[in-house]
Amino acid sequence: MSTVLISGAGIAGPTLAYWLAGHGFRVTVVERGGKPRSSGNPVDVRGPAVTVAERMGVMPRLRRAATGTTGVSFVDAAGRQAGRMDMRAVQRPDEVEVPRGDLASILYEASRDHAEFLFDDSVTALGQDEHGVDVTFERAAPRRFDLVIGADGLHSVTRRLTFGQETGTPQSGLVRHMGLYVATMPLGDGAAGAGRDILMHNTPGKAIAVNPRPAVAFFLYRSPEEPGFDHRDTEQHKRMLTDAFADVSWRAPELLERVRAADDLYFDSVSQVRLPRWWKGRVALLGDAASCVSLFGDGSTLAMAGAFTLAEALAAHSGDPGAAFRAYEAAHRRLVDPKQRNVAQASALLVPATRGGILARNLATRLWPAMAAATRLRHALAS
Repeated sequence: MSTVLISGAGIAGPTLAYWLAGHGFRVTVVERGGKPRSSGNPVDVRGPAVTVAERMGVMPRLRRAATGTTGVSFVDAAGRQAGRMDMRAVQRPDEVEVPRGDLASILYEASRDHAEFLFDDSVTALGQDEHGVDVTFERAAPRRFDLVIGADGLHSVTRRLTFGQETGTPQSGLVRHMGLYVATMPLGDGAAGAGRDILMHNTPGKAIAVNPRPAVAFFLYRSPEEPGFDHRDTEQHKRMLTDAFADVSWRAPELLERVRAADDLYFDSVSQVRLPRWWKGRVALLGDAASCVSLFGDGSTLAMAGAFTLAEALAAHSGDPGAAFRAYEAAHRRLVDPKQRNVAQASALLVPATRGGILARNLATRLWPAMAAATRLRHALAS
């Protein structure tokens, strides 16, 4: 098992490429985009991902790129604070929050000299036998690899080619809509305002927020699955978003004007990926492609931790991909499964469904110092 194709150059893909190359594998990474994605909401590097980043030597760069966000202020329509959560109280000293684009760039730079990267390309067909996988690309010539790893996100092409469609019949419905849609959009300098708190305004079933660094607008709303939804149709996304937030005040009218003119809008269903098994033959899935934990999980942390676990398993079981994939999945599911069970709690916190729920959430933030102290104590006892 010396040659490996990784589909996806987000978080999981470059991390896996780095560790596989260190174990002597010859690695190729194919990425649909022309370069690593540069936008997106801030993400956390915590727990096991901190250890992975430290061993890669990138933790100092991540600390320099940290957002410095202090908390979340829940505001009313006039911008007055109605509640607040101090995030510093629950974040361990060695953990960081960084812009997603910065994390992707730092991981790519750490791995680019150790692997071949094919940007602006994608896998179109996979044909495997007991000895390898024949891969057809959109642009590059067909090639054969010993293994293929799909690290290509929620809408994974690798997963579709190996396990079936995302939606449709119960047998092929591997992606579950969680009753929410999310959007993010970069803002220009000064548009986010002063301060280091995320500002969030809620109406029943809807949340709109402005993040100070990177300056990003964030939209989240409850909705059944939209018939005919296409995750690549930007004009459809703009219509859905402006319709959903047309009756919201605070900064919504201004931000929706920016949405209409935006050329860098991320919009998608909040979904989970649930698979009975993450591998088939010589093809395996990693990160969101295998087990998207939805918007509220530790997606980047799990992607980095999973990549390290998979690389170690492949190195330990050289010549037996089935044994390697079984070991990887058994170990990593122990991290993933609890996160997938926490969606309801997280959605109730960020986007309460009723006015009473919003009021209760805001009142509950008065207990935040005590809750944070309990969390710090648990961390201290566990270390």
